[in-house]
Amino acid sequence: MKLHELTAHELSERLASGEVSAVEVAEAIFARIEEVEGQVDAFLALTRDQALEQARQVDDRRAGGEKPGALAGVPIGIKDVLCTKGVLTTCGSRILEGFRPPYDATVVRRCRDAGMPMLGKTNMDEFAMGSSTENSAYKVTRNPWDLDRVPGGSSGGSAAAVAAGEAPVALGSDTGGSIRQPAALCGISGLKPTYGRVSRYGLVAYASSLDQVGPLARDVRDCALVMNVLAGRDPHDATSADIPVPDYVAGLTGDVSGLRAGVPRELMGEGIEPEVKAVVEAAIGQLAELGMAVEEVEMPNLDYSLPVYYLVAPAEAASNLARYDGVRYGHRTEEEVADVYDLFAKSRGEGFGPEVRLRIMLGTFALSAGYYDAYYLKAQRVRTLIKQDFDAAFADHDVLISPTSPTVAFGIGEKADDPLQMKLADICTIPVNLAGIPALSIPCGMAEGLPVGLQIMGRPFEEDLILRVGDAYQQATDWHAKRPAL
Repeated sequence: MKLHELTAHELSERLASGEVSAVEVAEAIFARIEEVEGQVDAFLALTRDQALEQARQVDDRRAGGEKPGALAGVPIGIKDVLCTKGVLTTCGSRILEGFRPPYDATVVRRCRDAGMPMLGKTNMDEFAMGSSTENSAYKVTRNPWDLDRVPGGSSGGSAAAVAAGEAPVALGSDTGGSIRQPAALCGISGLKPTYGRVSRYGLVAYASSLDQVGPLARDVRDCALVMNVLAGRDPHDATSADIPVPDYVAGLTGDVSGLRAGVPRELMGEGIEPEVKAVVEAAIGQLAELGMAVEEVEMPNLDYSLPVYYLVAPAEAASNLARYDGVRYGHRTEEEVADVYDLFAKSRGEGFGPEVRLRIMLGTFALSAGYYDAYYLKAQRVRTLIKQDFDAAFADHDVLISPTSPTVAFGIGEKADDPLQMKLADICTIPVNLAGIPALSIPCGMAEGLPVGLQIMGRPFEEDLILRVGDAYQQATDWHAKRPAL
């Protein structure tokens, strides 16, 4: 098996034994990128020289008798929404074209400290607003399973890079499903941690009460390895939780007997493609064979998740994106302007794409005088009811299970003119972000010749449990081992 085909834990074993060097691994991955990137378009920027230098440093440490961490020498792709010191960070937007941050995001620094060479910045929907990576201002990333289909979004570049063998692991961000949905569509594993488990410092904000950083990888064990690097309190992020972090890899015992799983009726009904539902039901049956007790649960307020999300998230986006005005930083129009308001309008109009402009307008309306109570405040109250539905379900169940995406990967351009259908792509993932709980997506079968994702949701800060369930499923099946014939 070629180096670019190995999982992160397989690379880790070979690096630790001296069978292969970190430089050889990095060079093999860059060779793969050169081979297929022209077809996939997963990256916005590559950092080859920096990655090779980081790999050399890891090799030098090992040669000197050190035993660096488990992921030392394992390369990683970084979603372009995370600040990287001196390296282009555009959030897939023209308004940040050419921007090079003066600092690293905490998660980027932790990966660097762990000895993980940074391959480059991966493509994404502009400011993480989208479910297909078609909203990037620079390029459309393609799904390695079918180059005429989307990889999902907004972390589509990270998911496609892992699926195509262009990166063993990658970082993404998840506001309404942006790690899990592309993981499902690309046939890989992806974890959205509990809100507060991983630092958001240096993550360019979309919706601050929903955003969370997490890993995309070939299998659950790799997700656990990366979480060992990412998780934990960060003094730079007031929302990061000061809660002990377990060893996620040590928790992968393979034993799920006696665990109770609930299947929310609202996430298995209308809108779920019949073939996808059949595959997910078969996966649930497999978990039952492994000793889990499975039963249907009712969570009636989940039906309101989509409208709640599209009031809360755009409102927070309108506030967060107000800083991009052509004065403090970001794109500044070169046209003649009448006054400062004209400068703002022209700079923002040129810099932001149509989806971002739409969500800013929605959010501004929801927060405006006379409408705040009717829309934003009411949405926050219903959000509390959604969280209470999860609390009630978790009182009797250890995990909840659903499809990750209601469909398999759809064609590029297929839903571009139908915003409702595009937003329905996240009906299974959005409730998780509103509740702030962790959720994992793993491949569980094929429909129409394309991957289907299974979503495993857990109580707050019980990432170790959902990773254990996902890993047990992968030990009993081989869907995670299938690769696209790219």
